[in-house]
Amino acid sequence: MSYKALEADLRKAFNNEITKSKKIKNAFLYVHNEKDKIDIALTHNSTENQKSSISQPNYMASVGKIFTSTIISILYEEEKLKFDDKITKYIDNEIMERIHVYKDKEYSQTIEIGHLLNHTSGLADSFWDCLEDVCNPNDKKFEVIDAINWIKNNKEAEFKPGEGFHYTDTNYHLLGLIIESITKIPFHEVLKEKIFIPLNMKNSYMNQYSSPIEESELSEADFFYNGTRLNKNQNYSRLDFSGGGIISTASDLLIFMKALVSNKLISEATIKKMKENTARFRLGIEYGYGIWNIIKVPVLMPEKYSSWGVAGATGAYMFYNPFSNTYFIGNFNDFSYRQKGLQFMLSKVVKRTIKYLE
Repeated sequence: MSYKALEADLRKAFNNEITKSKKIKNAFLYVHNEKDKIDIALTHNSTENQKSSISQPNYMASVGKIFTSTIISILYEEEKLKFDDKITKYIDNEIMERIHVYKDKEYSQTIEIGHLLNHTSGLADSFWDCLEDVCNPNDKKFEVIDAINWIKNNKEAEFKPGEGFHYTDTNYHLLGLIIESITKIPFHEVLKEKIFIPLNMKNSYMNQYSSPIEESELSEADFFYNGTRLNKNQNYSRLDFSGGGIISTASDLLIFMKALVSNKLISEATIKKMKENTARFRLGIEYGYGIWNIIKVPVLMPEKYSSWGVAGATGAYMFYNPFSNTYFIGNFNDFSYRQKGLQFMLSKVVKRTIKYLE
């Protein structure tokens, strides 16, 4: 297969995926391999008065969790926290009180930072329940503390800390509050200070919280939940907070992933901790400290497809495949692609790229 054939094959797969759903208004796919000189950028934009460009900023949903976990890891290397620290060391008693009640017994005081990072805290989730409310226009101002209080008032914990896996934005909301407690500055400013400025990620920012270092000529791509455009919904951005919230471009995201792979932000030893302190997410996926490990599954998933990175509910994904030394970054900008984005990346994009390189 020639390079042109690979590009045409990926374009066909990308376009076919888009035609499957009328909900997809914006999407992009970026495949990069410096060693083998692969640099393929594909875009789709059917929004009126918006250009289709790989340089367009995109809301990346829970891809933002790896930024949060990276900041925690930077603070770990700065000896400002330990992964086994109890989170009560950093979070006010008012917030912590009865945040984790399981079978009528409270375990709030036993939750560790590591439990939050790999979703083994047992804390309940509020995101999908609160999402419906914040999507509907109302005069009530929503803050991240409202999401935390919602689970305290409405849901019991899933299990004792450290005794299971349950994916919840509550974990990453608390990590954001820990970061603010340690640094004494807002989370979005820490993002800029610890990641965006050092890496020269000029077009990256936090949704409704901050501005990029350099304004893009392109407006951010629209993203949707059940047909509702959420770009300017401030209540949604507060629900998201440090559980997502990153808006970035394909080139900036590539800079970030390359920095993780080459240990420019954190050491190889710490990255190893992030990747290896895992819990089972689902078949073929182990969840580390903000990192999804795609692992071998006999018959279903060959070992050469094994990759690490992160995915988000809008069909967003950002992964590195060590076997091929290739980066895969993309987004479908719609919550209907909550699981389909990663499936598309693995079954259509990674598969074709590895076949080309073999």
